[in-house]
Amino acid sequence: MPTRGFSFVNPHGQRLSGKVEMPERVVRGWALLAHCFSCGKDSRTAVALARGLAAQGIGVLRFDFSGVGKSEGNFDDTSFTLNVEDLVAAGDAMAEAGMPASVLIGHSLGGTAVLSAVSRMPSVRAVATIGAPFDASHLLGHASESELKTIDEFGATELLLGGFPVRIGAAFVEDLRQHDAGRRLAELKVPLMILHSPMDQIVDIENASRIFVAAHHSKSFVSLDKADHLMRDHADAVHASACVAAWAIRYLPDPQPLAAPSPDAEAEETGLGKFQLALLSGGSRWLADEPEAIGGLGSGPSPYNLLSSALAACTTMTIRHFAELKGWKVGRIRTGVSHRKRKDAEPADEFSRRITIEGELDDEQRARLIEVAQRCPVHRTLEAGAAFSEPVISD
Repeated sequence: MPTRGFSFVNPHGQRLSGKVEMPERVVRGWALLAHCFSCGKDSRTAVALARGLAAQGIGVLRFDFSGVGKSEGNFDDTSFTLNVEDLVAAGDAMAEAGMPASVLIGHSLGGTAVLSAVSRMPSVRAVATIGAPFDASHLLGHASESELKTIDEFGATELLLGGFPVRIGAAFVEDLRQHDAGRRLAELKVPLMILHSPMDQIVDIENASRIFVAAHHSKSFVSLDKADHLMRDHADAVHASACVAAWAIRYLPDPQPLAAPSPDAEAEETGLGKFQLALLSGGSRWLADEPEAIGGLGSGPSPYNLLSSALAACTTMTIRHFAELKGWKVGRIRTGVSHRKRKDAEPADEFSRRITIEGELDDEQRARLIEVAQRCPVHRTLEAGAAFSEPVISD
């Protein structure tokens, strides 16, 4: 199953990093997965859950909350409310990309967050929680009085959750105390599946009972047998994803053939200025334009800037890959690329590169890396030329 990068911006202007596990052949629907408090989108559990659902035709976006993993933001400044806002922003981004989330899935505190977010996400038809605490403030039960005092005095401290150190900030603690879990569950208007292990040592099974009692029908419960809270055993995560998929399918529309693959890059006029374009590629969006001197707004890179960027990126990645294979101690790598047109020369286009490599390299190693740079895939494509199929114009 293919995995695609997918980033989006939350209400505070922070870019959050995500990945979409794409279904194959048919699409039964789309799901949004919220990771546990001490995890991230690339944890073994999050990946297993997402890929298990995708195998059943349900595409899944897994992303890092603000301040986690590759997402922007300072974890000390995050809060439960911000996590909920991140989920809503993720849902909006999915809808905009043609993947409206029909199912919300949350693991641990992520489960509590999806229960709070669902009322603001009209496309959602079903919610599943895995090892979720009844109340977000349950997390504070893992902190001693002295640790809570440290947070009050110094703004943050570190707790151990499931054997993993997790930093807790004052904003998070204060925010956790403000949420009314009972009212939130009483107002839930979509089917709910609760998955929980009776062996869970971090969020005990009583939490599942309280969620089940507080929620109205339709509601279902699945015991995860001997699974631990983080589902470290891969088989437990696979089992959980299979249960959610089988349950959720009844609430999803009829299966649809998977749409034709989207292009690698897409450019659309914004209507502002003569040349300004909205670009979409690799799950990211940005602007392209031309300089003001030739009639543009100067609001983004020009097409030749983008071409130079491709060469710069490919050169840097190729050098990094080769250096790691060799075990060479290479620090930060930076590649600058310039492009110019040469009169009365063949070929007319010339690219020049200036590569800066931090680290202790001898002359032989540097010469070898120069050779490697000239064999990067984009360099070879530009050097050899390319074939073009005839453009197709649609309405």
